[in-house]
Amino acid sequence: MRYDSITDAIGNTPLVRIDPDVHGLRTIDLYAKLEMLNPFGSLKDRAAWNMARRGLAGAKERGETVVELSSGNTAKALALIAGMHGLPFKSVTNRMRIPEIKDLLLLLGAEIEELPGQSECLDPTNTDDPLTLFHQRLNRPGSAHFHTDQYFNARNTEAHAAGTGPEIIADLDGRAPDWFIACVGTAGSSTGVARALRAHDPAVRVVGLVGEKTDFIPGIRNADEVQEVGLFDPATYDTIETVSADEAIDGMLTLLRRCGLLAGPTGGAAYYGALRHLRALDAEPAERRRTAVFIVCDRVESYLGYVRQRRPELLGRPPVKNSVATLTDTEARAASVIDVAEARKWIAEERPLVIDLRGPFAYAALHIDGSVNIVDELFDELVKGGLPFSKRQPVLLACPVGEKSARYAALLTRMGHPDVRSLAGGIVAWRDAGAPLVRD
Repeated sequence: MRYDSITDAIGNTPLVRIDPDVHGLRTIDLYAKLEMLNPFGSLKDRAAWNMARRGLAGAKERGETVVELSSGNTAKALALIAGMHGLPFKSVTNRMRIPEIKDLLLLLGAEIEELPGQSECLDPTNTDDPLTLFHQRLNRPGSAHFHTDQYFNARNTEAHAAGTGPEIIADLDGRAPDWFIACVGTAGSSTGVARALRAHDPAVRVVGLVGEKTDFIPGIRNADEVQEVGLFDPATYDTIETVSADEAIDGMLTLLRRCGLLAGPTGGAAYYGALRHLRALDAEPAERRRTAVFIVCDRVESYLGYVRQRRPELLGRPPVKNSVATLTDTEARAASVIDVAEARKWIAEERPLVIDLRGPFAYAALHIDGSVNIVDELFDELVKGGLPFSKRQPVLLACPVGEKSARYAALLTRMGHPDVRSLAGGIVAWRDAGAPLVRD
């Protein structure tokens, strides 16, 4: 098969049936749409090319930089597309959490700017968020940037309404599946595919998958970020369900080891969430075999560091005992949590060590006076070796909204620290209460 350009190879990815001996469903055929076989390695190739292609020539004439708020596959695809057309590319994000992707972007010549955003997913309703302010500035007239704007650009959705969805129907011999199970990130793919499938058959049921609160699964919103902004519309989904990072890795392992699919954790989350949802429906009487489709978004190779951090034993390393991932629900609920008023009184009277677990940019923007910044990923490494400070030193932990810090407080308590507490509601609650914050 010959192409004049690598972008001509985007799309028309395989739809592969998952062996029933693997998933165990008796009345439902389960299919994986292998978007990791796009030429740049992910589902985002479709959206990146559809958002960029009409504006590339004009951007080159004006000497603009292609820019996107992305820390993952969209940035990777746009960096390659921009480079092909002689344009610079800039990735703006609140934090690059996958080191392999960051290294690859730098190798591709991308500029990376990390701003102190308060969440992984852009929230334009939060007018104090630096990512939101940057997003607004990009869209002002006279900007020197060609902003592809994946969270709001309808061409993101159109790439899947015109491509991914119709391909699924064609590969199912002209039928839409009974269920479409989709991980929700920018929501471009789930919205676009759902639109195409329901135009063909309004009875198609759409299941949206998000990560559990405080969990991080690359490319997926967590339950705190399911906001009706941008392309995301909750009406697209018949139900929205959560998947944990551990479940995503378990699903990924099945796809790798039993199906021969080099899927990343997003694909693993989609498979795990699909199977959990469908098992409850498999026992229903059915006049015909039914079908379900999920998407394998990208490949595993970029996420070995992610796996190493969360499940080191899978890579031949000893398991980690001192990890929040090992907390039971009972232990997590037992964390000592105090509100802003209690925390201020405690700080004034007993001077606990205040540890801010946010990223360095967010900390630099505003933080509790006298607090110490230890990014959660570094803190995670510190506690693996034991308690990082004396048991005689009381400790107050703070994060953006108080959920991650509560889990660390529970972990440190289990490890034997007698007085570690978490700030309820995090720095956001401290700010909203009018408590003083300082800036570097």
